[in-house]
Amino acid sequence: MFIDDVTLVVKAGKGGDGAVSFRHEKFVEKGGPYGGDGGKGGSIIFVGDEGLTTLLDFQYQKRITAPNGENGMTKNCFGKDGKDVYLRVPVGTVVTDISLGVVIADITRHNQEVVIAKGGKGGRGNSHFATPRISAPEFAEQGEPGEEREIRIELKILADVGLVGFPSVGKSTLISVLSAARPKIANYPFTTLVPNLGVVRVKDGRSFVMADLPGLIEGASQGAGLGFQFLKHIERTRVLVHILDMGVEERDPYQDYLIINQELENYNPKLLLRPQIIVCNKMDLPAAEEKLQRLREQ
Repeated sequence: MFIDDVTLVVKAGKGGDGAVSFRHEKFVEKGGPYGGDGGKGGSIIFVGDEGLTTLLDFQYQKRITAPNGENGMTKNCFGKDGKDVYLRVPVGTVVTDISLGVVIADITRHNQEVVIAKGGKGGRGNSHFATPRISAPEFAEQGEPGEEREIRIELKILADVGLVGFPSVGKSTLISVLSAARPKIANYPFTTLVPNLGVVRVKDGRSFVMADLPGLIEGASQGAGLGFQFLKHIERTRVLVHILDMGVEERDPYQDYLIINQELENYNPKLLLRPQIIVCNKMDLPAAEEKLQRLREQ
């Protein structure tokens, strides 16, 4: 199952409280304060993983909590730090703090680590508060609370090339020929329900990532069809390959070209600034050559 949008709450651990303690050892006069510091609360950390392609692991999690730090102890012993919680997410994950409305993480590299919720600092024990005037302080510092956020996690696929076009124009066929990707291919609309990625290798040893995105239709930028929820994946591509169907009599390739570009502009005008390669598909069918000539003239 392809999941690319999840909302949940993350809460880092509270710092442990500092201890109030005094030395009571035999033959030690006026022992003084002896309380240790509390441990740091555990943080919640996202780690980029290029082996993951979906946010499925988060689908049923509504809240993720890190452990608290332990309280300080006598003999100036520190409390144990709360263990950090590491969560692996796909490369291309964007994390937004919902209450602030700001992006707090954009994970674009394998093994990149980002602290999403920071654990609270541990409180200082009473040994920190001894002064010439107060030689036996009977107070210590409480640990700080850990950060708590409601976050939205979005996956925006990282690909060099994005394939766009109406349903059933041949996007999946193209990526299956150029790469090792094996998307479902059939002669009906919306065969592709989720983005498919393929690595294309060229003769000089270089390679690039190509994304086959679900077909767009008129009104996709307003939510029509399946394409709207996947338009965000186009945002990170560097080049768009626009596939036109030249073989179906009732389709006008030029109008299809205009409609798809209008939907891209409605979603994000910057998408039209991307280099765009037009691929005319199904050229072996009747009337395809005539349509190609007309398209060139237009």
